[in-house]
Amino acid sequence: MRKLLLGLSITLILIGCDALIGEEIGRISFKQTSNIEQIIREITLDLKEGEKISFWTETDIEYENELTLIYTVELWIDSKEQGGFKMNALETNPTMMEIKKSFGNETSWSYTGKMNHLTIKEDGNYTFKAVLHSSENNNLKINKAELVLKK
Repeated sequence: MRKLLLGLSITLILIGCDALIGEEIGRISFKQTSNIEQIIREITLDLKEGEKISFWTETDIEYENELTLIYTVELWIDSKEQGGFKMNALETNPTMMEIKKSFGNETSWSYTGKMNHLTIKEDGNYTFKAVLHSSENNNLKINKAELVLKK
């Protein structure tokens, strides 16, 4: 009986987490920033009017001194450019699973966080073309930088 209750409790918690943070529908991974060479990654999704898409980042980085880390996203609907937007990967709300260690001017930072959201205004094939930029930081090491789309 205890095992059954434990299993049900874990299932309810997991369902609650999906309702709180959303269900992943796409992911774009970066291994480096586009400071020297433009590195564009993209994903296309069939989306419906009224759906709310959230943009999250899963980040694991090491750097020295100060850093900015920005996702620049172009939005295309049915192969027509619709504009774009920028999101600061270092400013998220909520932020989860965060581990940040600093020693002197060296920082190691790993976290998952929500950056922004978009409400879909019309049905269509939505292409998100993303680029990751950072401030100049010769010691930046990207262990993981992923733009995660959820609904």
